[in-house]
Amino acid sequence: MKRIAGLVIGFVLFLGAGAAFAQGGVQYAEKTEYTFDDDVVTGDLVRPDGELLAVRKKGRERSLIRVRQHFIPEMLKSVEDL
Repeated sequence: MKRIAGLVIGFVLFLGAGAAFAQGGVQYAEKTEYTFDDDVVTGDLVRPDGELLAVRKKGRERSLIRVRQHFIPEMLKSVEDL
């Protein structure tokens, strides 16, 4: 019984595919043009609740690194003792 049902379904699908193939190709227009109507978009500006705070920019800080002015003479003193 299952075998007969399978054959019938296969035969129906074969006939349907053959009929679609026999119709030929679909003809499309050379140029397609779409037109859209204008849509009005309305809305409100969404802002967070609360106050706006203005914060001052961070001031420029002095560098904690200081250049040693007498570095080379100190190096020469340390070498003299060797």
